[in-house]
Amino acid sequence: MLDKEKDAKLLEAQGVRLKSSGVIIHSFITQAGLNPKLGLSVCHISLSFSTEDKDKLSSEFLVKVTKEYMQKMGIADTQYIVARHIDKEHPHVHLCFNRVDNRGKTICDKNDRIRSVKICRELTEKYGLHIARGKEKVKEHRLKELDKTRYEIYHALKDAIPQCRNWDQLQGRLKEHGIETRFKHKGQTDEVQGVVFTKNNYSFNGSKVDRTFSYSKIDKQLRGNNISNAQTQAQLNANQTGQEQSAGVIGSILDGLSGMSVFQPHGEDYEDNQFRKRLDYEEKKRQRKKKGIRR
Repeated sequence: MLDKEKDAKLLEAQGVRLKSSGVIIHSFITQAGLNPKLGLSVCHISLSFSTEDKDKLSSEFLVKVTKEYMQKMGIADTQYIVARHIDKEHPHVHLCFNRVDNRGKTICDKNDRIRSVKICRELTEKYGLHIARGKEKVKEHRLKELDKTRYEIYHALKDAIPQCRNWDQLQGRLKEHGIETRFKHKGQTDEVQGVVFTKNNYSFNGSKVDRTFSYSKIDKQLRGNNISNAQTQAQLNANQTGQEQSAGVIGSILDGLSGMSVFQPHGEDYEDNQFRKRLDYEEKKRQRKKKGIRR
């Protein structure tokens, strides 16, 4: 989200310390500790706009629309960051938020994709923005087989790939949606050169589901996810031993905040103490609630 190579710009942040991207990550993980039973605590959403609206999309407007989107989605009282990218033709922002809110409660993600599509359409119409063409415009409830199955596979892949670090994990998540995965090999060798997804007795090559889901592109994304996870863990381990790490430790992500002065921190000690006090306070509240104590 904060990659300099993507000309990323941090537009908004709440509830996280901003010394570096590694510290932001640690802030998310620390708050997630208020609800350790939740498996997937941090959520990432990309909001894309048409190039026809480029002149309307000031940073202030993008923050306003993103906040309204969050409010309608029930994303409130929690940590989040919003970043703008200009590395692609279409303008877009990335939202990352903690599903463990400031009180340790879980922000519901039930039917989030369906709700998100509806809310995006509402905001597009409200602000007179251009309605983009493509897969997101398809009225899926009107689709007939086999297109209906293809779109089910499309959305399953779109949701699962960012959360997986290897093919085994991805196959497991797809299987939960009734999707089987098969690999195509080059001749009689072990070299994989394609992937096929099957559901409801319909089979599709990855690239036929969508060009972004060819074997090579999925494999590249999974390897990137794995590297990112390993680098994040390395940074956290270093923080725990008290070692100071530069903003480049977690690869390109950690370069994102260097040179930014729009946020005015109170200093490392102040931020650390305030953050720790808030988490201690919330933890004590939860413990009192469990014991039936009211104050």
